[in-house]
Amino acid sequence: MKKLKSLKALTEGQVQAMAASDPDAPEATDEQLAQARPFAAAFPALAEKMKDGVVRRPVGRPLAARKKTSVSLRLDQDVLEKFKSAGPGWQTRINEALRKA
Repeated sequence: MKKLKSLKALTEGQVQAMAASDPDAPEATDEQLAQARPFAAAFPALAEKMKDGVVRRPVGRPLAARKKTSVSLRLDQDVLEKFKSAGPGWQTRINEALRKA
């Protein structure tokens, strides 16, 4: 597979020439632009669903059954290193240790 050049390495003229030569994305004609309508006017039902959040995907992590609270906690360096040395999930292990205390 041919490696593509970074757009940063190209001049504006080169980028414009590449865009103009793309057969899958031709420039809109004046006639097409005159016929253009806002998305909500062209697809009212879909626009309404998107507005209501029916089509929108949730953003971020799924909500947990037990919500967590973000805190700033000062720990001894050796304690923190011990938890971190066991690998990923060290915050969860600290939470479990504190729950047992």
